[in-house]
Amino acid sequence: MTQPEPLVSVVIPVFNGEQTIEETVRSVLGQTYRHLEVIVINDGSTDQTKAILERFQDQRLQVVSYSNAGLSASRNRGIDRAAGDYISFIDADDVWTADKIAAQLAALRHHPSAAIAYSWTDYIDEHSQFLQAGTHISASGKVLDKLLTINFIESGSNVLIRRDALRAVGYFDETLKAAEDWDMWLRLAKAYEFIAVPSPQVRYRRTNSMSANVIRQEQECLKVLNRAFKDAPDLQHLRRTSLARLYKYLIFKALEGPPGPVQGWLTAKCLMRAIQYDPLLLKQTRVVLSVAAKIAKAALSPAS
Repeated sequence: MTQPEPLVSVVIPVFNGEQTIEETVRSVLGQTYRHLEVIVINDGSTDQTKAILERFQDQRLQVVSYSNAGLSASRNRGIDRAAGDYISFIDADDVWTADKIAAQLAALRHHPSAAIAYSWTDYIDEHSQFLQAGTHISASGKVLDKLLTINFIESGSNVLIRRDALRAVGYFDETLKAAEDWDMWLRLAKAYEFIAVPSPQVRYRRTNSMSANVIRQEQECLKVLNRAFKDAPDLQHLRRTSLARLYKYLIFKALEGPPGPVQGWLTAKCLMRAIQYDPLLLKQTRVVLSVAAKIAKAALSPAS
């Protein structure tokens, strides 16, 4: 007797996503693995998001509207409604390749010791055109040490998780205003094994970051790392590497923002912190000089 196909619950939180929500939902409903329930949590949208969602005629899709509560609260509301044996999340401006769920589910079935499957990520622009490849890191098994030094999952639109594992570690932290997905992956990595699907199946949409978001991201990432290292005393030797990589990442996030003195100050701050935690960065003369030139250009630009 053949086993019935397991149900996969896909949670899509959306707030004012009229520009991208249709493409996102179509990429989920178009999965080659068909035994899905797709739960869209409409987080108090005031644009045409709800009207766009109402055009879909697929019985697997359910749309539930709430007052605005934020990304983590929306994901948690989706978890509460999910009936699947496996749960995945995708943000309302990202896209999956058609084989994403099928490949991740196959990986988990072939590796019963793993509770989380993830794929590689590529980046797209606002027109869904390819920008660049992601890190394309494949780390399987116990990955907490690797995940502490770099968030190779790269977004909240990636993983497929066994429902029991997700329920065991608890909900997304609604007090965090950024890095809430990294926090969740770290909590999962402490208790469970991961399995990599070495294929770019997640299309993460990159948009320009405002300077204030870089400050917020720094603050929230530090909260996440401090909590994770507190719970992993045997991995304290990785703290400097982790902080160095965080500030290298924030350098480029700052440079994505609008030019002006604030951008220059933020980039300079992140560069100095990166050097503080990784003095060998000074030996990468070309990189440091390139960033310094961009800092100078930003500092001399009129405020945006």
